[in-house]
Amino acid sequence: MSHTPQRFQVAAALLVALTALPPAYAQSAASSAASRPGTVLSPRDIGSRDFDRREYERSCASCHGASGKGDGVLAGLLIKNPPDLTQLSRTNQGVFPFQRLYQVIEGEGLPVHGTREMPVWGREYRLEDGQYFTDSPTPYDPQALVRSRILSLLEYINRLQVR
Repeated sequence: MSHTPQRFQVAAALLVALTALPPAYAQSAASSAASRPGTVLSPRDIGSRDFDRREYERSCASCHGASGKGDGVLAGLLIKNPPDLTQLSRTNQGVFPFQRLYQVIEGEGLPVHGTREMPVWGREYRLEDGQYFTDSPTPYDPQALVRSRILSLLEYINRLQVR
């Protein structure tokens, strides 16, 4: 069974969402490539390859580990071990559970009260990006920016899957 349509949907959604990213997010990828004369950057170069991994390392690796196996430096401090992110497709009949992961990361449908060890990244991203853009003359769409960051995480986690 081919998962190409799903990968295409993720890539297309990511590309659309990346158009909402402010230049500051793409700046570091662009500056490193711009140092090489004649380099032409595609949206994938700017927004995905470097950004996906950086977003994962910044938001997930401390618990899930750099390899995604649940062995991050904070994993031993948690009540419940973080899941091995490399096995998500395998434990879901070979299909990457895109929608379920999006909801878990974004925090959709979570009860207002109760505990959860994993941060609600949708809320965290909105707060963080809101602070960043408070004094900025650059207009931004909070929902599109949160969506693009979550899609970047999902793209990277999908690449971690054991095939």
